[in-house]
Amino acid sequence: MKFTVPFTLLIIISLSAFSQSFTISGKITDEHNKAIPFASIYIKNTTKGTSANSEGEYGLQLKPGTYDVQYKAVGYQQQNRKIELNKNQSVNIVLQTETYQLSDVVVKAGGEDPAYAIIRKAIKKRKSHLNEVDAYTCEVYIKGLQKLLAAPKKFLGFDVQKATREMGLDSNRRGIVYLSESESKYSFMKPDKVHEELISSKVSGSNQAFSYNRASDIQVNFYENIQNWGGLSLRPLVSPIADNAMFYYNYKYIGFTTENGETVDKIKVIPKRGYDACFQGYIYILENSWRIYGLDFFITKKQNINFVDTLKVSEQFIQVNQQAWMPSSVKFEFTGGLLSFKVGGYFISVYKDYDLNPKFDKKEFKEVMRVTKESNKKDSAYWANERPVPLTEEEKTDYTKKAVLAKKRESKQYLDSLDKVNNKFSLLNLTYQSYRHVNRYDHEYYNLDAIFPSIRFNTVQGFNLNYGASFSKQIDSTTNKYLVVGAKAGYGFSNHKLTGSIYAGVPAGSYNLGFNAGSEIVDLNNHTPVSPLINSVYSLFERQNYEKLYQKQYVSVSASKRITGGWMASGYAEWADRKSLANSSNYSFFNPGNRDYTSNNPFTPTFDSPLFADNQSFKVTLRTTYDFSDKYETYPTGRRYLPSKYPTIGLTYTKGIKGVLGSDVDYDLLAADISKSNINAGVFGQTSFFVGAGKFLNNNSIFYPDYKQFTGNQILFSGTGINSFLLLNYYTYSTYTKYIEGHLEQNFSGFFLNKIPLLRKLKLQEIVDINYLSTPTLKNYTELGVGVQYLGFRLMYGKSFNSGSNTNSAIRIGVSF
Repeated sequence: MKFTVPFTLLIIISLSAFSQSFTISGKITDEHNKAIPFASIYIKNTTKGTSANSEGEYGLQLKPGTYDVQYKAVGYQQQNRKIELNKNQSVNIVLQTETYQLSDVVVKAGGEDPAYAIIRKAIKKRKSHLNEVDAYTCEVYIKGLQKLLAAPKKFLGFDVQKATREMGLDSNRRGIVYLSESESKYSFMKPDKVHEELISSKVSGSNQAFSYNRASDIQVNFYENIQNWGGLSLRPLVSPIADNAMFYYNYKYIGFTTENGETVDKIKVIPKRGYDACFQGYIYILENSWRIYGLDFFITKKQNINFVDTLKVSEQFIQVNQQAWMPSSVKFEFTGGLLSFKVGGYFISVYKDYDLNPKFDKKEFKEVMRVTKESNKKDSAYWANERPVPLTEEEKTDYTKKAVLAKKRESKQYLDSLDKVNNKFSLLNLTYQSYRHVNRYDHEYYNLDAIFPSIRFNTVQGFNLNYGASFSKQIDSTTNKYLVVGAKAGYGFSNHKLTGSIYAGVPAGSYNLGFNAGSEIVDLNNHTPVSPLINSVYSLFERQNYEKLYQKQYVSVSASKRITGGWMASGYAEWADRKSLANSSNYSFFNPGNRDYTSNNPFTPTFDSPLFADNQSFKVTLRTTYDFSDKYETYPTGRRYLPSKYPTIGLTYTKGIKGVLGSDVDYDLLAADISKSNINAGVFGQTSFFVGAGKFLNNNSIFYPDYKQFTGNQILFSGTGINSFLLLNYYTYSTYTKYIEGHLEQNFSGFFLNKIPLLRKLKLQEIVDINYLSTPTLKNYTELGVGVQYLGFRLMYGKSFNSGSNTNSAIRIGVSF
């Protein structure tokens, strides 16, 4: 069929009009003309809607037509407006504070508040509401904002004024430090499978960064008995409608109102004990169905939360079909501070376009998150058209101002000028701090160690210098892979031995390759259980030389790769020429108690005798681990595999091969292990464990450095790794036959101490450790440790149970960051 030109133009014009969209916008206030922040706006009987911003302003883009628009906010009477949309319209809304009527219920003196009957019904229906939706998809918009509210000009020598000025904050060091928006397609399938695809991402102050906003991170579900909020609170928070909620909460009936023909009961939730991991605030329950209609909760420092002083969470629900209600918006607001710094901000997520009957292939959920390189390339016109929550004037200004800064920061001229300032070299500064020369534009980095921290002391070398330098360069920007090369040089001022080594790390496709060669003086225990710095302090001030050393000249190569999913494999081969060493220095600053240094042989502490004959070794180690996880996140830089909820199992085989390059060793060691950290134990905190066992299949020719070593501890300061002991000797219980070791740690996360006045304010976590080791020469050695932890600091009391000298007790201090 042939169209005439006028008829073709008519069709084009008609199609254009049909595809045109208009915007309803305005401001939502209360009866006192105060803005109602983050109110919800939805089209009746749909899941299409938006949210107002923090100043009550909203905007909703729609096709031409007639719409029933619902405006609502928790604690306010809902308003409905019928709007005929054929042009952009401004519709300001005033929401009246909701008046909740009391039911005709007579409460006798000492009688139960009506709220309890409602909550019991909600608890009874909790499981059915939790499981009523088998799968769904939706679109999620998230906006996150964090502001610095107060800060000192300087902090511990750091120029805060300069740093905040470079970040675009005002002269009083106040302003937005993080502003980001994102749009995601979110998919869920019972019981816990999720997939999220980042559709668009915008970060103020960077044209290259991707938003940290994740729909899965901001999701809450109060139909679950407990809320696990990661680093914010080590203790899980109890839902006000959990199965055991009556043990934790008191309830007060405020009244009821009617919305959309439904009766909504407002109930105040109050923790029975102020310091329990519980919420305070209001929950709104729909009668008859006994589901959550909305909630407005908060928690404070009393709940032992980290980083913030107060956290508010608000959630509103929308009816998607006759059987299901889903979240329409979730908002987190927070304020907090540390020392002289104060921060505040919010995250809000808006949900729309629910599909409760999607068709999924389970394989889709192997990928939990997808972020494509195109997602942060959307321009301002796209965001002006798609953004459901309008920007405030402050947010508009921040985007505009920081866009100029971002363009400047990403230019070669700016990066070179910044490097020129920061790359200034000072020999005086190098004595106490490392030097880093940076070429940001070409992604090249040169590092020189600080001189003074490189000086150590041990009784084998005396004072010694172990100085290093390295170079790294990004060789693949898409996968963020780096080439790393470095060298170290050492000298012992007492034994006059010169040492040196070189190393390199090279990514090659899916492999990570390593190369090392040189001459080093190293710990007899390959776990290096006592650091050279700590040993220096104990030697010079206490005249206790715990570290025992030997010399090796060596060449080694390594390779590792991911086979698939949670299956990893690595290989390591080393040739080494090894020599026993003796003490060469008797120096110390002090000598409390007229102590004598012990020899460098841990088995003959009163006289130096060679621990092993000089030898050469060639060994090959193969290791594989599997953590039962095939889930991953995809980023422009590549995949990041996620840990499994199941334990990780490992298998290691080491072969000492005689005759190769003069090797004197001949042994086979087969070992297996299983471990898992931070297993959620509900209100009882987190559990971690490690179990390992091994056997030398043959030990025809073996020397002490080839023995199976353990991470012991003999000093006040200890490690905090799960597979370390509190009291075990560093060297004397190594084995060349067989072994089994086990470690169990329970972090109660304040379950007990939070119930004790005054102590609860310290936010201490109770720690219980049980460690076990058995070898043919050390049978059933057991340790029990109890203590407390605050952030990365740990104080423990440990006691060992065995026989004779193996029975011991001591205080231990652990530090980890």
